Amino acid sequence: MSELVTGEAVALELRPARLPSRALAVLLDLLVAVAAYVAVTVAVVAATASLDEAARMALSIATFLLVLVGGPIAVETLSHGRSLGKVACGLRVVRDDGGPIRFRHALVRGAIGMVEILMTFGAVACIASLVSARGRRLGDVFAGTLVVRERVPAGPTAFVPPPPPWLAGRFSALDLSAVPDGLWLTIRQYLARMQQLDPQVGQGMAERLAADLSSRTGTPAPAGVPPAMYLAAVLQERQTREARRTFGKSPAAERTADGGDRLAGASDFSTPQPPAAPQSQSQSQSQSPTMPPPSYPAGARPESSAHGTGGHPETPAPGAARTERPSTGFAPPA
Repeated sequence: MSELVTGEAVALELRPARLPSRALAVLLDLLVAVAAYVAVTVAVVAATASLDEAARMALSIATFLLVLVGGPIAVETLSHGRSLGKVACGLRVVRDDGGPIRFRHALVRGAIGMVEILMTFGAVACIASLVSARGRRLGDVFAGTLVVRERVPAGPTAFVPPPPPWLAGRFSALDLSAVPDGLWLTIRQYLARMQQLDPQVGQGMAERLAADLSSRTGTPAPAGVPPAMYLAAVLQERQTREARRTFGKSPAAERTADGGDRLAGASDFSTPQPPAAPQSQSQSQSQSPTMPPPSYPAGARPESSAHGTGGHPETPAPGAARTERPSTGFAPPA
């Protein structure tokens, strides 16, 4: 890894490309450039067959410079340091401060590369790359550039240990709005790497971070709580709030007795609603469509004391004795 410092005083850890990968990328670029040069040369020779020898020589030199020198310069400028060979090998050309290259960087690299790669068949570039600590050739040294690897194998994800269960939810009332993002990042990095630190050094760092965090929140750290556990509990509280905000819970979420979160309108979903009261017979009759009274044969119409005006039997009162009537053998329609 190579540590580069940007103009904003930020240290970047980049992995410089070594000679084998760079040589393979240059070889692929040269194959593409030579193929394009041959195609352009054939087209130019066919189009300038009627010209004299001096004119054809001038055109061949111009074609050589435009295709084999100007082509790579244009490609690196437009792609910000990613030619076809570098894309295939996972490489990129960057500045010494880690930023993308521009035309002047690509011009210096291309002009010196014509000498150390094309005219010497890559011997000077190989020697300079082997001597350099970061694998740079002469074009990189004069242009102030560096070829780095873009495809770096991902390492294991840093594991942040959770706080003990007896600290969960204890800092839910802390005001974390004044804590900057840089301090959160520092706390997270410390918690992820505290097992790799010397115990005394790690304890000192935890005490300083805890003091800084308590001064930002305006609440001192609880007595008897180790600084590392305090940092882990406050970090978990911050992550819980971010998750609650991300997943759309309102700030007016209620805190239930068991420590869970419940929205203000959650009772509408958890409390069963009482069933609707049944409608009375008169209401159901008023809402039902009006039907004409059924017609009965002569002598078969029920008496008005047993049926209503609509021909429907009346419900006897509770506790009243039910009287049996002689059957007529006729059932009125419903």
